[in-house]
Amino acid sequence: MPSVSPLLMLDLEGLQVSDVEKDLLSHPGTGGLILFTRNYQDRQQLAELVRQIRAVRPEILIAVDQEGGRVQRFRDGFVRLPPMAALGRRYDQTPQLAMAEASLVGELMASELTELDIDLSFAPVLDLDYGTSTVIGDRSFHGDADAMIALAGAFIDGMSAAGMAATGKHFPGHGHVVADSHLELPVDPRPLAEIEAADLRPFVALAQKLDGIMPAHVIYSAVENQTAGFSRYWLQTRLREQMGFRGVIFSDDLSMAGAHGVGGYAERARAALEAGCDMVLACNNRTGAEQVLDFLAGTPFSGQVPASGLRARSRRPMETTKRHAATELAAALTEPR
Repeated sequence: MPSVSPLLMLDLEGLQVSDVEKDLLSHPGTGGLILFTRNYQDRQQLAELVRQIRAVRPEILIAVDQEGGRVQRFRDGFVRLPPMAALGRRYDQTPQLAMAEASLVGELMASELTELDIDLSFAPVLDLDYGTSTVIGDRSFHGDADAMIALAGAFIDGMSAAGMAATGKHFPGHGHVVADSHLELPVDPRPLAEIEAADLRPFVALAQKLDGIMPAHVIYSAVENQTAGFSRYWLQTRLREQMGFRGVIFSDDLSMAGAHGVGGYAERARAALEAGCDMVLACNNRTGAEQVLDFLAGTPFSGQVPASGLRARSRRPMETTKRHAATELAAALTEPR
């Protein structure tokens, strides 16, 4: 069999690595693993789970969605992080202070993960908040592009201080559409010039700070009748050629409804990789992940940017006084739930 590149990020079903999952992790087409709330009981269990994963594949990229607010997979035993919109509200009052706070929260989030040998949180969200998208909503720092650039840039600096790479999502902007791409296929009909004038600006401004970018399962119908994650125009012409982005392009989850129009899992993986994605995610569907691995074994791709380069660069604990200040800040910004 020809060599197979590690281009799939998959998931686990529970709190430990099963024998079947050991085989999946050992497959040469597997290059990443994303963890969910179902994989977390407490910090001790998580540390053991990571140990089990590394025992099978020491070099694998381990990721999680630990943005803060509604999207924080690990909660008990971790600092409860605020929604990023809380930092946006602070920015409207005192911009410089809010940027310092964004950096502090970013470093805290990343430090808590890298201490447990988790490489990556898929953050920050760079989608602008138009007040219409429930799936984005308070995950967004702000509705203004300049405020977004300032806050997200500071948050990325904080992540970098903890040794974690940053992944901007969802390129070129998911915030304007009402539909949730987890459940249906959103269509954004706005002219390209309007997207360029607002939504695209944070990605352009921060492209050289980002190590990864995740495109949206959204069709920008004034440009073409294909989602950004399956589009050579968005991933090659705009992101690689015009913006000069050299980092890793992750597909969003191929199990989401926004990806179904391309066909089965093998067809979705092929479409994403041919468009320019470097790693595809297939989550919450074991059969689908297996189909992607079978596809990769039969038709290996080459030339993608290796996602292994996003392994966490540091395991240094956050300085105690700084961590205490960040924890108090997170508590002050986190609304009661």
